[in-house]
Amino acid sequence: MSSNGESLISRGLGVIEWLGNKLPDPLFLFLGATVLVVVLSAAGSGLGWSVQPVRPVAAAGEVSGGGKPRVELVPYGDPIRARSLMTADGAYWLTANMVRNFINFAPLGVVLVSMFGIGLAEKVGLFGAAMRQLAGITPSFLLTPTVLLLGICSNIASDAGYIVLPALAGGLYAAAGRPALAGIATAFAGVAGGFSANFLIASTDTLIAPLTEQGARVLDPAYSVLPTCNWYFLAASILVLVPVGWLVTAKVTEPRLAASADGGGRGGELAHLTREERRGLRWALVGAAAAVVLVVGLIFEPGAPLHGTMPAAAPAFGPIPVSGPPSAAALPPRWSQGVVPLIFVGFLLPGLAYGLASGAVRSTKDVSDALVHSMRTMAPVIAVAFFAAQFIECLKYTRLDTMIAQSGGKLLAGADLPVPVMLASVILLVMVVNLLVASMSAKWTALSLILVPMMMMTGVAPELTQAAYRVGDSVTNIVTPLNTYVILILAAGQKYRPQLGIGNIVAMMLPYSVAFWIAWTLFLLAYVYLGVPLGPNAPLWYAAPTAP
Repeated sequence: MSSNGESLISRGLGVIEWLGNKLPDPLFLFLGATVLVVVLSAAGSGLGWSVQPVRPVAAAGEVSGGGKPRVELVPYGDPIRARSLMTADGAYWLTANMVRNFINFAPLGVVLVSMFGIGLAEKVGLFGAAMRQLAGITPSFLLTPTVLLLGICSNIASDAGYIVLPALAGGLYAAAGRPALAGIATAFAGVAGGFSANFLIASTDTLIAPLTEQGARVLDPAYSVLPTCNWYFLAASILVLVPVGWLVTAKVTEPRLAASADGGGRGGELAHLTREERRGLRWALVGAAAAVVLVVGLIFEPGAPLHGTMPAAAPAFGPIPVSGPPSAAALPPRWSQGVVPLIFVGFLLPGLAYGLASGAVRSTKDVSDALVHSMRTMAPVIAVAFFAAQFIECLKYTRLDTMIAQSGGKLLAGADLPVPVMLASVILLVMVVNLLVASMSAKWTALSLILVPMMMMTGVAPELTQAAYRVGDSVTNIVTPLNTYVILILAAGQKYRPQLGIGNIVAMMLPYSVAFWIAWTLFLLAYVYLGVPLGPNAPLWYAAPTAP
């Protein structure tokens, strides 16, 4: 790229960075949003704002492309009116429920429990050793797809991918006589650009599903969203992202860096695993196998705790018929309610096995320290969760969430846009917002309350809206200066090119971002067109009741 081109990109990045820096920290973002809700609730109550609620009803016998039911909006109930928080009753409600709002914040418990197991495995060194082992035995011609695959799957280990893989990939490429910066760029593309994709259920899945569920319950109070709802789609996405990223590295990034005088092609040596680490990895495989046997037995063994369907109707999956309880056939499987504990056990056992075998765990205190470490890394999430919980509950109390969703849903349904256009628009919207608000949960906490019910009113299931969100949230992670981990990429790159700056990184990563955006969006649209399930018990379309 010419110096004029890089200068133009740097100026554009400067504008984005300036705008992003004007936004408050997510904690204060939610505090400010809560204050705004208080003010709007008083204005809406005083001015008599009201919205006639409607519900989507399937029009019998009419089906649009891709299997989506054609729906019509049928009015029901009384008009919804804004309820003010700037009254004695409103102030009392907020004061009396502030602690309860925090305790009942759905994502908090599920992500903390899952992070106990994941955090322990990360703390004792299992993830770092496994990445080095896999990368060290990979032939040179498979180095790029291997680094991409490791990067994409590393989000199972929280931020370990950012910390370990870019520096590791730079050393691997340099040792192979290839531009080290190409390795760093490839790793960053996998870790951040393919952030949501994974073969396994990650802590991000357990964090985002309850937020989607809260959005769905604006319209349907009985709707439930499983952490596994996008599993099939996100796992299959790896088969798209790895070849696309490989092509970008081979045809764009590596040739450009190889032609550069300071492309970073220094020789180097990959740090070998110690004997203790190798022994730890062998025992970690034993622990992982034990976890798999345990989980399979709990789910498939007749009479086991997680075998069969739930014994009761609540919490039920999906919309419940307007009249009468759901049938036994509609009840979800028992394992769906135990996904988070299963994730905890699935990482705890191999983590403990690795730690004991490698010497990283020598006493119960080491286990306690690892668990405390995992919670220490979650401290920012806990702090933001308190204010996010108040925002969500205030929005519900004032009824503004339902009023906005109903109004927007009517407009969206009236526009009668094709499903591909709606999904592509959601992805594009999230990509733009992601340039200014990097936090995945912060964005979705606000957007899900509006986007999910709006899309439901057009017949699109919450699980599909969430899938579109996860695509948009991932592909611009590698080109936003507000990514908190970009400093790690900068430090890794400056080892090989001391004058490397943010503008250089974004220029290097932009081809990946564009390629991932186009390929992943097309893959989602093809996935929907073929009618493939997004995950276990995860529909593409919102199953509204049939019109009488």
